[in-house]
Amino acid sequence: MVTDAGESRLDGAAKPRLRWRAAARVPELLRERQFRRYWSAQTISMFGDQISGIAFPLAAVLVLHADAAEMGYLTALVWLPSLLFGLHAGAWVDRRGRRRATMIGADLGRFALLATVPLCYALHVLTLQQLLAVAFATGTLGVLFNVSDAAMFVAVVPAEKYVEGNSLVYASRALSYVGGPSLGGLLVQVLSAPAAIAADALSFLGSAFFLQRIRPAEPPPDRSAAKGAVTEGARFIVRSPIVRASLMCVAIINFFNLMFSALYLLYAVRELHIGAGLIGVVLGAAAIGGVAGAVVTKGLADRIGVGKAYAAGCALFTAPLMLVPLAGGPKPLVLLVLFIAEFTSGFGVMLLDISIGSIFAAVIPDEVRSRVSGAFQAVNYGTRPVGALLGGALGTLIGLRPALWIAAAGGVIGVLLLLPSPLLAYRMPSGDGGQPAAAPDG
Repeated sequence: MVTDAGESRLDGAAKPRLRWRAAARVPELLRERQFRRYWSAQTISMFGDQISGIAFPLAAVLVLHADAAEMGYLTALVWLPSLLFGLHAGAWVDRRGRRRATMIGADLGRFALLATVPLCYALHVLTLQQLLAVAFATGTLGVLFNVSDAAMFVAVVPAEKYVEGNSLVYASRALSYVGGPSLGGLLVQVLSAPAAIAADALSFLGSAFFLQRIRPAEPPPDRSAAKGAVTEGARFIVRSPIVRASLMCVAIINFFNLMFSALYLLYAVRELHIGAGLIGVVLGAAAIGGVAGAVVTKGLADRIGVGKAYAAGCALFTAPLMLVPLAGGPKPLVLLVLFIAEFTSGFGVMLLDISIGSIFAAVIPDEVRSRVSGAFQAVNYGTRPVGALLGGALGTLIGLRPALWIAAAGGVIGVLLLLPSPLLAYRMPSGDGGQPAAAPDG
């Protein structure tokens, strides 16, 4: 018979073992305080973005009754700042340094901007023009955040753990795809689309809080990144066959993907007659593919090479979207088709993003990292507003379903451009992928 004292002694001995076992299951990087806080900031912000990603366009459709062309304008204005400001933002951040402070400022600015939407809705003065202005302004602050983040990642992650670090960050992104749209759709249905946007505003406060609590050893400012050095990032891309091939591929993919995105929710609501709550649930459930992609990417990249993993991700991201304009018939069948398309595409985008993020972390020098990021965004994200505007125009002229067919098929073209490039043969340096890396510059 075991006494109460004996139970206490056994519990006391067991608890440290249980704690040790629980800690052993936590990824090594998440046991490091700096990375854990950086990862927390990213995770909170990503969940908020996914809520806003469904709430923002639904506010335009359901509250302000936007048409196809206006949805194109709204989508375009989110990405237009990358085209206008990407090069200069990268040079400014490299020259100034203080990337963490820039990211915190961008977070606080986006909180203030997004908070105006539910406030004006509550006062019955919300307009489409305001929604367009907020989209452009938050997109501008997003450019500053993203060009700074490229250097922040390498400041908090050791070089031999780039794939692991990217896998953890993008696992959060994948999980946000699961929970964010579902929660966003539910908030839209129960409250309203503008009220749901308040959740994204608060997420930026959470991101700023965790970023304020880290003190990474940031790359020093590059005082040469002044006049005449703005285009250094673009020149690096031209010289690097790996970065150049990736840019050509994803610029085409994103051009057509934004054509697709500008019309997708409008098509789901008006032609497939799917309610806001059900859209959120379908997108959230389908994003389980993103979680699966984040889990398997490191092992797949080690096995076949990170370059081939990237190419596979590009293909799996684009091709399944052709199922969406095929959707028709009974509602359960429509939902199943949308689920398959989103699941496979979500798997592919995680494979794509983790692979290329790790490659870029390895091949781009610290002193030009923000400028390369800015130049890359200027082209890659700069194609998005053009694609969104074209999607809105085509949706108006030829109808939503034919326009979606063009957008879905067009994205596959970008994948074909990778076939002759050295990117497919690239492997991470020894210590991460276990193989020597291909030379980044030709």
